Amino acid sequence: MLPETPAERHRAIAAAFGERVRGTRDWDVPAPVDGWTARSVVDHLTSWFPDFLASGAGVELPKADPDPVVAWQAQSEAVQALVEDPAGRVLKNPHIGEVPLDEAIDRFYTADVFMHTWDLARATGQDERLDPEFCAQMLAGMEPMAEMIYASGQYGPPVPVPADADAQTRLLGFIGRDPDWRPTAP
Repeated sequence: MLPETPAERHRAIAAAFGERVRGTRDWDVPAPVDGWTARSVVDHLTSWFPDFLASGAGVELPKADPDPVVAWQAQSEAVQALVEDPAGRVLKNPHIGEVPLDEAIDRFYTADVFMHTWDLARATGQDERLDPEFCAQMLAGMEPMAEMIYASGQYGPPVPVPADADAQTRLLGFIGRDPDWRPTAP
């Protein structure tokens, strides 16, 4: 079970993702997101979130280094510092209104890192197991918003999975990942 506070949860999820980042040996292998590579997974996380924070909270994160390992480490440390001491800051966004900064990081970014951990692990042949209770919790929170989620264009269409599948498999299918995806041989 993952920790309950945003700071503790980010620390655990960022550390797990960081293990996969440091364990990646080939950054050009295909990833489960169509057209992405292992490098694209890290690039995604180190590109969208800094812009989101800057525009919504006036917070500037370090510019991403071209080396995915260095980029991830710098961003992970900077975000951890923010979530540990949000200093009463809020994130303002026309779609979500005003949300305390640590909650916004938890809800949008830490959750994204959690889901992309599977992408990087599957692409690079590393441990792809996600916390089953957090998978179930995320799925329960996302399912009522399915129409909005799919309309956003941020997720692929759902992938059918067996009704008795575990929480991780159901979450992956819900967010448009084929749980049986494997990288193709060159």
